[in-house]
Amino acid sequence: MNGCFKTSLVKFTTRIPMKKIVQINVKPNIPMEHGIPKISVNTVMLLESGLEGDYNNFRTNKKDQNPDMAVLVYPIETIHELNEEGWPIKPGDLGENFTIKGFPHSHFSPNQQYQIGECLIEISYECDPCRNLSVLPYIGKSKINEFIKTLMQRRGWYARVLKKGIVKQNSLIKQIQ
Repeated sequence: MNGCFKTSLVKFTTRIPMKKIVQINVKPNIPMEHGIPKISVNTVMLLESGLEGDYNNFRTNKKDQNPDMAVLVYPIETIHELNEEGWPIKPGDLGENFTIKGFPHSHFSPNQQYQIGECLIEISYECDPCRNLSVLPYIGKSKINEFIKTLMQRRGWYARVLKKGIVKQNSLIKQIQ
């Protein structure tokens, strides 16, 4: 090599995970049906009362339209964890309105604020699992107690809406407080 050293540059790249809405989920008010699983939509109007076109029986009839329960947020990462544990959950199955990517469940806490597109939400409190989840065909009455235990501290987070507006699938999420 005649005393010359050949150098090569090693390029390091850091992948920053995209923090975004993976799926938007709603369930219209259909008599004799439960509110889960919810169905996917591409775009939705987010109001102080929740997502337009989404009916939440529990919030409406038992919680007097509590604005602290306007939106349920759930990380896709938790769905993947549950899949690895043998639960065949898909986005929307657990009643979440926003299936999100980039924030683990343990990241959230009350009073944190997040910008989603032009909207602003504030985390109010963690959702507890309930027996209504037994309507999912892979849960039923035979597995509901086990499933409730599995979901403790992994059921998602309720949020209130501070600024309404349009939310689209793949909208970026940014924590601002």
